[in-house]
Amino acid sequence: MAVTRRVLIVEDEPEVADLYRGYLSGTYDVTVANTGAEALDLVDDATDAVLLDRRLPDTTGADVLAAIRERDLDCRVAMVTAVEPDVDIVEMGFDLYLVKPATRDDIQSAVERLGTRAQYDDTLQRTASLVTKRAVLEAERTPAELRSSPEYEDLLDDIDSLQSEMDDLAAAFSPDDYRMLFRDLGSSSPSESA
Repeated sequence: MAVTRRVLIVEDEPEVADLYRGYLSGTYDVTVANTGAEALDLVDDATDAVLLDRRLPDTTGADVLAAIRERDLDCRVAMVTAVEPDVDIVEMGFDLYLVKPATRDDIQSAVERLGTRAQYDDTLQRTASLVTKRAVLEAERTPAELRSSPEYEDLLDDIDSLQSEMDDLAAAFSPDDYRMLFRDLGSSSPSESA
């Protein structure tokens, strides 16, 4: 399993940033940015995970996220925000979405999940991101609101399309391929799985 080592916290409230840093310090190399500009100066190829607020004093989290994705950096991003999700999140390229207040367990679990998702191939990363968006919207919006949303319908169509791709890929594997895959996974040494 890939290990998330470097985490960038992008949070304009110093007390909240310090709290998140405390949750993660000792396990991760944590850096804090209080503005979007500072975040974009700090994020680079060594960054494994970003915890990103949607509201920043100089820009939006969505703009910072778009800039990270435009740079083609291979880091996973969780939006950690007080902004209730709406269908506008469908177009955002995040991996996870946490609504504040976020507990120690929420933050630690999010970083662990981002580390796991970093191992996924592109199709699986995209599927995980879309399924997360669907779950967030379904938890925060009524079924009537979602039924009237073309963005939500597009999201469901994208999920179905990616599911079909994965089904086709799975169908191409023979039972022997699966047995070999899981045999190889099961034979890894303890040091490899740590």
